[in-house]
Amino acid sequence: MAPAVLSLFAGYGIELEYMIVDGRSGDVLPVADRLLAKEAGQVVSTVERGDAAWSNELVLHVIELKTNGPAAGLEPLAGLFLREVQHINRRLEEWGGRLMPTAMHPWMDPGRETVLWPHDDSEIYATYDGIFDCRGHGWSNLQSMHINLPFADDAEFRHLHTAIRTLLPVMPAIAASSPLLEGEFTGFMDTRLETYRHNARRIPAVTGLVVPEAVHGRGDYERDILAPMYAAIAPLDPGRVLQYEWLNSRGAIARFDRSTIEIRVLDMQETPRADLAVAAAIIAVLKALAGSRWTTPAEQAALSTEALAELFLDHIRDAEEAVIRSPRYLRLFDFPDKDCRAADLWEYLLDECGDGDWVEVIRGICRDGCLARRIRRAVGTGGSRGRIKETYRVLSRCLEDGSLFQGI
Repeated sequence: MAPAVLSLFAGYGIELEYMIVDGRSGDVLPVADRLLAKEAGQVVSTVERGDAAWSNELVLHVIELKTNGPAAGLEPLAGLFLREVQHINRRLEEWGGRLMPTAMHPWMDPGRETVLWPHDDSEIYATYDGIFDCRGHGWSNLQSMHINLPFADDAEFRHLHTAIRTLLPVMPAIAASSPLLEGEFTGFMDTRLETYRHNARRIPAVTGLVVPEAVHGRGDYERDILAPMYAAIAPLDPGRVLQYEWLNSRGAIARFDRSTIEIRVLDMQETPRADLAVAAAIIAVLKALAGSRWTTPAEQAALSTEALAELFLDHIRDAEEAVIRSPRYLRLFDFPDKDCRAADLWEYLLDECGDGDWVEVIRGICRDGCLARRIRRAVGTGGSRGRIKETYRVLSRCLEDGSLFQGI
């Protein structure tokens, strides 16, 4: 039976990706298949556990937790995911492992440590690897939260896609959590997105500018985004293994197979409470944009993809401290000033749309800095390996006990 089609904001699908690491060294531990098999009694790619599910990803040191179907509301999900994290950590004790949060492993060497998933769907992963070489940070070292939002028809798709496209450039301001790569600060608060936007450089149509192009409906989307991508990769994919809409690597992708749009630009936080606060903030603003609270979808769609992409790059680098110098962009939210820091825009949006316990979590991010900035502050300018390891041990304790990271 086909799943019921939901209207705008009538349900939410949340996916959280975590690193599996050695409990002592913190190095990546490629045991996702053994973890899933331990839970299910056999090697599987997905385990269903009531309202939650676990599944594999591209590499064996990553496990994905997700809602088992659309959730009616966000409020119970932080507790649901925390319980799953704690259960997984107990399972991982058998191999001396634990889960680590954030969007990138801070010292992983992907060329040496990448182990691809070898079971079901391995042909897909092998094809990706053959075309793009998945032994890179943009493939094997990135963990994100995905938000899946439904649409019931073409009009709802257009309004939702336009709203997401509008807000996407400033999402990293509150979500960035990846300042380190191979033990060094990179100069980016969101190094995951900086690597992600280059990971399909061999076929630029796959990622585009990360910010998706404006479209008027499904027909435009299939003609202007999907068809060029399929055509570009076809010579390298003669078996048509990747000729599906999930090949699209933009920061938000249409999943017409399940009538949703999936947002992919959100770094993982230190605990599900923070992840769900970020999700709630983004959804609250998207509801206002899709409902024409400040401007119409036509006005939102008029801003060029290139202009939005430039703004997006500023936020990858500077997160909540990025300066927005686009009065035209700020007018889309009826923001009163001609320029501002991203944190100031988000504070304004919280005043406009915020309602719930999650608001204080996002206010804390605006006040104290995104997780990447708090990590940088904790590690210090010297950035010794010992200090990095201690910071990520504390982050792993935050994940286990559900607390917010304030430093070490």
